[in-house]
Amino acid sequence: MPHSRMPPFVTIAAYAPTGVGILGAGIVSEVFDERGAGLPRFDFALCTDRPGQVRTDAGLPITVEHGLERLATADLVIALPWADFRTPPATAVLDALAGAHERGALVAGHCVGAFALAAAGLLDGRRATTHWRFAELLARRHPDVTVEAEALYIDEGQIVTGAGAAAGFDLSLHLLRREYGAATANTIARDLVLPSHRDGGQAQYLAAPVPEDCQDERLAEVLAWAREHLHEPLPVTELARRALMSRRSFARRFTAATGTTPHAWLVGLRLSSAEELLETTDLPVEEIARRVGYGSAAVLREQFVRRRGVPPRSYRRAFTRAP
Repeated sequence: MPHSRMPPFVTIAAYAPTGVGILGAGIVSEVFDERGAGLPRFDFALCTDRPGQVRTDAGLPITVEHGLERLATADLVIALPWADFRTPPATAVLDALAGAHERGALVAGHCVGAFALAAAGLLDGRRATTHWRFAELLARRHPDVTVEAEALYIDEGQIVTGAGAAAGFDLSLHLLRREYGAATANTIARDLVLPSHRDGGQAQYLAAPVPEDCQDERLAEVLAWAREHLHEPLPVTELARRALMSRRSFARRFTAATGTTPHAWLVGLRLSSAEELLETTDLPVEEIARRVGYGSAAVLREQFVRRRGVPPRSYRRAFTRAP
């Protein structure tokens, strides 16, 4: 959903303590990197307790030029994961995180970075997620937090938390989609060769991966075909027929591979496509509804309000910018 109460974030500070996850630091650095004309220009920086050489969880040092003062001015503050997350950060760090929240900054916790937000009291009375392996520990240590271990990210307005490891991409792209719109998030995701949105939750990653056999290749081909024919009804029976499977086998295979049902995947795809058309074209809502596979603007409106909380025309106004 668009958040129109405040301007989108521009300055970003990612807190990187000793033992910071090198993957997490790399993800946010890459997502919010400068990309040229037509895309937002972010003022991004890593910060730490004492500027200088900071050891990562991989043992490799990185140079961090900024101290905690950077947290006092950033529009978006991100607590990155770190190796010693079971020990709460120093009081100065907790005060800086709480201070950022008090002055209205957007505060996010990636992976076990959620433990820092919880220690600062920012998650009390809220839903939150973290890496599935440590969700039980977070819930046990902070009983006032509702921990949802299956989620890839949870948006509680001014506080957003994300799951472990590569789910930092999901968290970061969600923040871009929320504040700058689907078109911007999709463009940056394409540049990173990533899906702009993953359906399902962490549960799909707990078991062994689905084998790369011929059925998976057929499934990938069917999903690509569905994206190209979004204006059509696309019943599950047709998708299953193209995958050379029974409907039941297709549904089971689909859920194992994506973590969601064919119907939920299609609805998400249709709404994401509708978002991008609303942001980037002047097409009437009726035409957008037709292009994304809904029989009428009324049906699109019903789905849009249910999933996004606002009708299509309000969504379009929220992301209309003066030239």
